[in-house]
Formats: sequence, structure tokens, C-alpha cells
Amino acid sequence: MVVKSKVLYHCRECGASATKWAGQCQDCHAWNTLDESVKSGSSNNNRFSGYADQAQSAQVVSLSDVEATSVDRILTGLSELDRVLGGGIVPGSAILLGGDPGIGKSTLLLQTMATLSQRANTLYVSGEESAQQVSMRATRLQLVVDNVKILCEISLETILATAEKLSSDVLVIDSIQTVFTDELQSAPGSVGQVRECAARLVRFAKRTNTTIFLIGHVTKEGTIAGPRVLEHMVDSVLYFEGDSGSRFRVIRAIKNRFGAVNELGVFAMTEKGLREVSNPSAIFLSRHEQEVPGSVVMVTREGSRPLLVEVQALVDESQFGNPRRVTVGMDQNRLAMLLAILHRHGQCSLLDQDVFVNIVGGLRVMETGGDLAVVAALMSSFKSKNIPKDWIVFGELGLSGEVRPVPNGEERLREAAKHGFKVAIAPKGNVPKGGVEGLDIKTVSVLRDALEFI
Repeated sequence: MVVKSKVLYHCRECGASATKWAGQCQDCHAWNTLDESVKSGSSNNNRFSGYADQAQSAQVVSLSDVEATSVDRILTGLSELDRVLGGGIVPGSAILLGGDPGIGKSTLLLQTMATLSQRANTLYVSGEESAQQVSMRATRLQLVVDNVKILCEISLETILATAEKLSSDVLVIDSIQTVFTDELQSAPGSVGQVRECAARLVRFAKRTNTTIFLIGHVTKEGTIAGPRVLEHMVDSVLYFEGDSGSRFRVIRAIKNRFGAVNELGVFAMTEKGLREVSNPSAIFLSRHEQEVPGSVVMVTREGSRPLLVEVQALVDESQFGNPRRVTVGMDQNRLAMLLAILHRHGQCSLLDQDVFVNIVGGLRVMETGGDLAVVAALMSSFKSKNIPKDWIVFGELGLSGEVRPVPNGEERLREAAKHGFKVAIAPKGNVPKGGVEGLDIKTVSVLRDALEFI
């Protein structure tokens, strides 16, 4: 039976298929929703032929009989990257790395390949730069790349054939938007090309036990360009974040089948490439020489470790009829809720005030443990009262005004004591029985108690 490839076009809205591209879907009448895809067909008209024979030859086993063996991970040489990946690279995994242009994605993976090449077969596939350009970057970073093999190619068939011939253990594709397959007629970077190339690369990784890094471009909204199914295909999705005006970079795991999600890795961009930051709390704290109103330090948690972060708030009388509510690094809807709680249970109205909240260092706080710190910063700015520099504040606020405990409270308190803080305002449920050495802990259960301390 001869198998051949057939090009079809599927509608993103309704899933209808067509043999030719058209501007409008004939079923749902949506415009510009047809994407190119490949369908494997056969000369036999019966599409169910041969399935019964294949099912008889398949073996089904009980899940309890499958031995759950531990996998030996491969260390990348960068402990922060290993942390985000869950302890290292799992052989045969597909990892998608996205980030803004110029953030350092290629630099990070070139450093990783230089380290891995000392004990594994590596292949760096560049679809955007020439071999000379990559070599110039390696020289500038002073990397030892004698064992790193490079291939400047965008044809998927050539890339897979070369990687299999070289028996590559680690493969980097820079970037997935530049790769194309001859089976599709669309240009590289289109939805169909990205989806089909990524699917074939993932199948290659599972079949040959090769670890594949895919570099992905991002859109202006900050998401990886291409179909959303791209993130579902791979095993791990990492986002490279950072302010263009800052030298610090943050890698965050959005999806990880072999480790925890929302894990954080912190790097600093230097002349010799990315350098790991062993004490990330230091970059999120801007210690003022003098105490200033509206500045509070809180302990947040990213992945498996606590981080000390400074929260800054500015409350000023509004010059317009509609006061502004601006947040940088936290959810604006969360701020609106905290202002309502402060009004109802703290007897403090900011209805005629402009409110600005900033998380120092470009970090985005996603958890609720910073609620009490944000309210403390707001009250400090509104009353023009300084909060001592050696105070730490954290806790979640409920709609009834209660201060709720947060996960890993004892670990947060010990992190604060390690950095020299003397006083902590924390939920009652987070304080250990024996306390924390060197830290005076003020326990609170309702918002009114916390405001009295502040």
C-alpha cells in the first residue's frame, strides 16, 4: 500500500477542512481562518482498513506492572537553568524557550551547548545567523566550543537527517519560526509550518531520545508566536523575561512535565554572557539610605524558594474627576479589591486619590501573599509615615478583613531573618511555635491589628 501526503486546509474556528485555500470558510463563513496542514492518505479508499490488524498486534499492559524507574538528568552547567527545568535535562524531552528579541535566548543556549559538548554530542542549528556570526558571539563570550557542531539550515528534512547521522544527544533549533518542511506550500513561520515542524521534531526527540531546545519568537502581547498547540506539544515551556533597561534576566517555567511550574531562575547579563545570580533577593531590594514613606519589603515565593521584594506605593490627591489606579508587577483587579477592603475594614478611603503601586526589580507577583504588604505601603504613603527598613510584611487579605496564612510561612520568616530583618508582621497561622531566632514576629489575624502595628 503506497502512502502519500495530502495537503489540506483546516478552519481554526469550526474545524472544517478544504482541499484549497480560500479567504472565507464555507462552513462557518469566518474570514482568514484556513491553515495549511498535512494529512497522510493511502490509495485505499477505506479509511478504516488495516486498523483491526494493527490493534491485534498491539500489547496492552497494566499500569501497575510498569516499572517507574528514575531518570538520570543531564546538568546544563547553569544551576539556575537546572532549577527551572526541575533538576536538569531529561533525555528525550522537548523544551520551548520564548522571549523578546535581544533578551538573550541564543546566548543562554550557546553557553549551555558549550558546557554540554564536553560530555555529549551537541548540534546547534541556526536558521537566523550564519556560522561566522555564531562563532563571533562564542569568541566574545570566551566559550570553549571545540566540540559544538553547528548547522546553518532551515529545511526540516535536512536537519533531522543530519541530527540522526551525527547521533546528536542535544539539539538546538534557533528558531522554530524559520524552519520549514517541503510537504507544505506555505512560507516559514506560518501556522501550518510551525505546527508541523514542531510535531515532527517532538516525534524525533521521543524516538531517538534526543533532547531538543526550540527557540520561539514572541508576539507583541508577550506570547509565543504560532499556534497555541505548540506549547501543548512540548514537555517544557520557558519564558525569558527582563526589562530592556536592566541587566537582570528571569527565566520562568510556565509548563514542565518533569518538575514544578512557576519556578524562577535569575541571571545577570554581562560582557561575558549570562551570569547566575546566587542571591536573587538582593536585586529586588533597593535599600534606601533613609526611610521613605510608601516603601515596604515583603517575602514572596517563586517556585521552590522565597524572595524578598520591595513594594512601593504612591498615593496622591487626584487632579481629575476619575482617580487613576496604576500597577506595575501585580494585577490591577487585585489592587481594586485591596482598596475596597481597606475602605470597608480599615476605615480609610482613597476614593479621591491617585494610587500607583510598583514591584521593584521588574518582578511580577502572582501570589496573594503580598496583599498585606501592598496595603501597608498604601497607608505609609497616604499618612506620610515611614515604615522601618528592618521590617518585613506578608499575608493574604480576605474580603471580610481577615489576614489569612500563606503557604511556607516559616520558610519566609527564616529567609527574612537571614537577610537581617528584625521585625515581621505575619499571619498568626504562619508563626512557628518556637519562633524564629533574631526575628520579632508580630502576629495579626485581622486587618485592623496590622494597621495598628504599622
